[in-house]
Amino acid sequence: MVVAYYGKVSVVNDSKWRSAATLVFDCPINARRNVGLLGVSTFETSVSPRSATSTPAAVRAALDLYSTWSWSSRVDLGEYVAIVDHGDVDDPDGEGGHERVADALAAIEQPLTMILGGDNAATWHALSALMKERTQEFGLITLDAHLDMRDGRSNGSPVRQLLDEGLDGRHVVQVGLGDYANSPAYARDSQVAGCRIIDRDAFNREDAAVIARRALDVARQGGRKVYVDIDLDVADRSVVPGCPAAAPGGLRADEIRRFVRALATSKDVVAIDFTEVDVERDTPDGRTVRLAALLVLEALAGVQRRSS
Repeated sequence: MVVAYYGKVSVVNDSKWRSAATLVFDCPINARRNVGLLGVSTFETSVSPRSATSTPAAVRAALDLYSTWSWSSRVDLGEYVAIVDHGDVDDPDGEGGHERVADALAAIEQPLTMILGGDNAATWHALSALMKERTQEFGLITLDAHLDMRDGRSNGSPVRQLLDEGLDGRHVVQVGLGDYANSPAYARDSQVAGCRIIDRDAFNREDAAVIARRALDVARQGGRKVYVDIDLDVADRSVVPGCPAAAPGGLRADEIRRFVRALATSKDVVAIDFTEVDVERDTPDGRTVRLAALLVLEALAGVQRRSS
């Protein structure tokens, strides 16, 4: 038995305990449901100071802290799903970065692509590249404390940028909006665009999976493909100290997990990103990165439940 270390956490290599890192391959695996993975490590336009340290690399490493066995589902993901790792886009913030993101996404053939940010600028890069001129074919669900309707071009503006490009606001659902995290002007902009708002308090009244299905019905209406943005600063700051804009009173980790799994169960969801983690701000136990890795596994658990 060999013991490896991730930060201060020991990982035991045991033949009877399969690491979730074994789900990652560089090509599709026959007889499994394959899910694409792409790193888009944006940071330069962040409105909050953040480091350039690669979150995608940290999330990949953190997968080794988990097994492939889902206790709640009684399913071993290693028997059913695989991650096809397409690497990271080089300098997505730099000149030609958007084109490099588009080229990388175009090369992914899996029915679901998971995108590891980076800040929320990754959301604009990815969905804009997927839509091209076909904005009428897509809907958007965001799980985020913020509206992301800021003027300019930053990690605070991806939703507005996408609406400006022609994404129909009637198929945009913004979930998890928190108090004292937005402005009335941007709230009005979202309302005028026709976006559906489900605030954080909804999770006190309904189960996260119910909210996810309700959001999905709006985003996919008319046969649209659905892009999902999971901004981890929607979580309580104690859970995600590595998210610069996270505040006290956010969602619990288990609520976000159920939300992600419920959405990933739907074939209409073609891409899902995990954003706004700054590795350098995380605690020594890596709790923010570990949550991001756990959400990757929840997305895989949802894919495993998809109907054939």
